[in-house]
Amino acid sequence: MTPPLFPSSKLHEAFTALRRDLIHEDGPQISTMRNYRFAIVQYEPKTEFALRQEVQTLTHDLQAIGWIVLSLDLHTLLLHRIRAQGDHWLQRVTETERQLAARDPARGLKYLKDKIAPLIEGPGGIAADCSRLICDHADRNPETIARTVVLIGRAGALYPFYRSSALLRHLDGHTRNVPVILLYPGERCSPTGLSFMGKLAADNDYRPRIYP
Repeated sequence: MTPPLFPSSKLHEAFTALRRDLIHEDGPQISTMRNYRFAIVQYEPKTEFALRQEVQTLTHDLQAIGWIVLSLDLHTLLLHRIRAQGDHWLQRVTETERQLAARDPARGLKYLKDKIAPLIEGPGGIAADCSRLICDHADRNPETIARTVVLIGRAGALYPFYRSSALLRHLDGHTRNVPVILLYPGERCSPTGLSFMGKLAADNDYRPRIYP
């Protein structure tokens, strides 16, 4: 296995365990629940670059033994949804936010959240984009599903517009049973509790297994 360029013992422990569970001889063991192939790798936002090195290493190791790694970038998906509104919408929202923020930063942020959140929330939001990409890949390559894993990253780009717990909830049942790993920037607050970016109130009822 390639050694990490940016060592981080907790992250390395998480990815070592994840790799072991994915390539288990009885199939991926990332969840104790039947037909629920979701897991979370929690990491501190400040270790983003160490995380990317671990992702690169995991991807290389899995591909070397015949796996397919599908990486989804939530920052890119967010930008696609914003740009789909058109230049006029973007200019108007940007200018209004700038004017409001000049008088009161909190008002500017609230305005921006009110405009962006509806674009990405709910089952038809950014979760639908992830589902479409996963299902399209699975439908084109049905013979590889047993050796495919999806890594969803850049979740920090959705802060403070979206809670990542909603993403997994809306993806459930819409991934062709392909294992999905959410790379989660935040804090571990309890065995099943996470605080997104360490800023939002903790969600204490995450169903997926949380690594490490």
